[in-house]
Amino acid sequence: MRTNRLGRSAVEVTELGFGGGPLGGLFAPLDDDIAAATLAAAWDCGIRYFDTSPHYGIGHSERRTGDFLRGTPRGAFTLSTKVGRLLVAQDSQGGRDESFHVPANHRRVWDFSRDGVLRSVEDSLTRMGVDRIDLLFLHDAEEHFDTALRDGFPALAELRSQGMVGAIGAGMYHTGMLTRLVKETDADVVMLSGRYTLLDHSALDGLLPACTQRGVSVLAASVFNSGLLATPRPTDGAPFDYAPASPDVLRRAHGIADICEAHGTTLPQAAMAFPLCHPAVAGIVVGMRSPEEVRHNVASFQADIPERLWADLREAGLLDERAPVGA
Repeated sequence: MRTNRLGRSAVEVTELGFGGGPLGGLFAPLDDDIAAATLAAAWDCGIRYFDTSPHYGIGHSERRTGDFLRGTPRGAFTLSTKVGRLLVAQDSQGGRDESFHVPANHRRVWDFSRDGVLRSVEDSLTRMGVDRIDLLFLHDAEEHFDTALRDGFPALAELRSQGMVGAIGAGMYHTGMLTRLVKETDADVVMLSGRYTLLDHSALDGLLPACTQRGVSVLAASVFNSGLLATPRPTDGAPFDYAPASPDVLRRAHGIADICEAHGTTLPQAAMAFPLCHPAVAGIVVGMRSPEEVRHNVASFQADIPERLWADLREAGLLDERAPVGA
């Protein structure tokens, strides 16, 4: 699987990265054995970039990712995690976490301060059992952006200068804030959630041009927009950005699916290929929760996309004229 270097750093990622949200019980419970088998399938398929976060299952995703990767050579993979939420132990009282299907034995505390960042990294290293993190992001800082930019990012830069971290940036959905980060800091990379997909081209308005100008790489996450683009034909009530898709969005998705089918391509195949057509995008990150899902996603990722498909999408008004596609 092809790899790309991130910004001016020495960190490289495979163009298809493993998203660790499902390992934390996102949407449905997941046991340790299936999590391990899923990670093993990703490795066997050539994926060497693994992304996780303390937020995902209040530590479950990091622990499971670390348990698997400790059995592989450290130089053979790229590992990213995130900062911004500290995990504080508590009595679960038999309850379930509010966001993931795991026992509520920890609570999250927002903290983008220097001390909070350093503590978060120390905790993550312990949970994962590794000695360094290749790629570190400020995570979901939309409601705390000024603090994250003023205090959190310098802490990331400090860790990078010490060699504890190879590349730094932020993972968010807000393109305006990410654009500001790109313009005002020396970030290496941003992870953009759901804002450069077949259905949402808003990153073309400012973020992607800024990344191109500043030499900052983009990792496109949520390329299926939380599910709507994950099947060949979306169904009524399918989620778009974690809420039921509107009739207009469903209509557009069906229009794209029609053109994909006419070219012998599926909606998920096109959804995975589209972001990587932009020169600023170094990779996509896809959450996976079973070996079968891994193999299916890898097959979709490796599918050949006819160049005429992109032209037909443009002619139908379903693809922004500014979006680079094809050779």
